[in-house]
Amino acid sequence: MAESAAGLKGPPYPPPPGGEWHWPPQLTVVVAIALQLLLPDRLYAGPKWLLPALEGLLLIALVISAPQRLEAPHSGRRAMMISLTALVSIANGIALVLLSHLLLNRGLSSGNQGHDLIIAGSEIWLTNVLLFGFWYWEVDRGGPGLRAAGRDGCPDFQFVQMTDEVAAVYPGWRPQFVDYLYLSLTNATAFSPTDTMPLSVQAKSLMGLQSMISLVTIGLVVSRAVNIL
Repeated sequence: MAESAAGLKGPPYPPPPGGEWHWPPQLTVVVAIALQLLLPDRLYAGPKWLLPALEGLLLIALVISAPQRLEAPHSGRRAMMISLTALVSIANGIALVLLSHLLLNRGLSSGNQGHDLIIAGSEIWLTNVLLFGFWYWEVDRGGPGLRAAGRDGCPDFQFVQMTDEVAAVYPGWRPQFVDYLYLSLTNATAFSPTDTMPLSVQAKSLMGLQSMISLVTIGLVVSRAVNIL
């Protein structure tokens, strides 16, 4: 095995440059916005159309300005993607707070209401999975542009393919968007790292925050709604 940048035995770092298709994250943003639009009106702090409209404008600007295949850093694209993800994250967080307040402070006995809450809680949880997939994708090693150009920073996550035992089977492997989406899904269901370990403080903070949000959504919202049925 070659020596890594840190002087430790392991696969060469960073791996060779490699581009990445941009349509998977764009499509995932569309799904996240659609899930948000499906939430009941009472889970919005303001007009239901406002945040989705702003998010849609950012998404259109992102599709027009960003290349379909990421090959190099693009500061404008990254700024728009982070802004878009932050907007949807704020809206999803507000929806979770309002739903929790509704469950804790109002008497709900209708079966229809309980059914609606289960659906709303599931939509919030799934949106949370999609959003944190984006955060992991944008944070790791300085972002997808730097990774595609082979100008990676220090890794924020250690994937299985980066370990000595597996690296020889996947030479030059680079994480793609689906890898970060899978990381988000496993963290949201297990409430802890599974096969991908957080290395940096920001990675640990993001994974910890996602676990807390997922725990509240599943433990408080969904279980309370089931009891109402």
